Amino acid sequence: MARRALITGITGQDGSYLAEFLLEKGYEIVGMVRRSSTVNFGRIRHIQGHLRLVQGDLLDQVSLIDILSEHRPDEVYNLAAQSFVPTSWKQPVLTGEFTALGVTRLLDAIRVVYGPGRGVRFYQASSSEMFGKVREVPQTERTPFYPRSPYGVAKVYGHWITVNYRESYDMFACSGILFNHESERRGFEFVTRKVTHAAAKIRLGMESKLPLGNLEAQRDWGFAGDYVRAMWMMLQQPEPDDYVVATGETHSVRELCQVAFARLGLDYRDHVTVDPALLRPAEVDQLVGDASKARRVLGWQPSYSFESLVDRMVDADLELLRHGAG
Repeated sequence: MARRALITGITGQDGSYLAEFLLEKGYEIVGMVRRSSTVNFGRIRHIQGHLRLVQGDLLDQVSLIDILSEHRPDEVYNLAAQSFVPTSWKQPVLTGEFTALGVTRLLDAIRVVYGPGRGVRFYQASSSEMFGKVREVPQTERTPFYPRSPYGVAKVYGHWITVNYRESYDMFACSGILFNHESERRGFEFVTRKVTHAAAKIRLGMESKLPLGNLEAQRDWGFAGDYVRAMWMMLQQPEPDDYVVATGETHSVRELCQVAFARLGLDYRDHVTVDPALLRPAEVDQLVGDASKARRVLGWQPSYSFESLVDRMVDADLELLRHGAG
């Protein structure tokens, strides 16, 4: 029989790529979505007929128990969260409810439905934002956490409660400490998509300027499609563990702008401005991951370079805008 996977956050960037990947492997996919009058199915519309979408909420443990009891997935991927870092300062309590306590509700629902032991395999989406004010460069699975945003703090809680349930109840529970991973499906509020989309708009004469915050912030950016493959690989191992997933390269927001605008024959310096209102209250200056363990144990490696990823996103945004959909 086909294996069945439950994906929370299936309508997001990672959820859509993971659903595609698992469908190709013959999985049955149950996707959890929150009840809303404005749910955006755009990222999964092309595969929606192959998915079973169910209503549930990380704020409501009863709904999680009901979904697990009815569908009995073999694997659970928890990708749902309040995942935009700037919003976490404006809505810190809500961020904690979804991104921290939501993980506990889901893990405890698994414990209630399946009991102690390894009746289901669980993946938690941890984040490089947990490292924050980094204690060492590059960051590994053993690097101490020092989060610098309510989002990062909530992710640290979600990470450690996953470890705790693994050790307390012998659950097969893994956390993937994923560094920044992007694609043309990224939300417009994220800096990578903001840059590529604005560059395309400027090239088409639809805009002239792009205001940004800290241009010197450095991140380790990879392709989201590569990173969901690592999620699946973690759950296929004989023992549960945690893994850093990253490219091992760091690039600044300024470099991102340079590559994106150059793809369209533009000089970013003619268009990008710094807006102090977009600066974070507490900045994360540099993140760069050491994915040696994932390469060694999982056999994982990225397929996209930084430049090829940015080019892909710029090309997609240009095509989108030319067809009047952007």
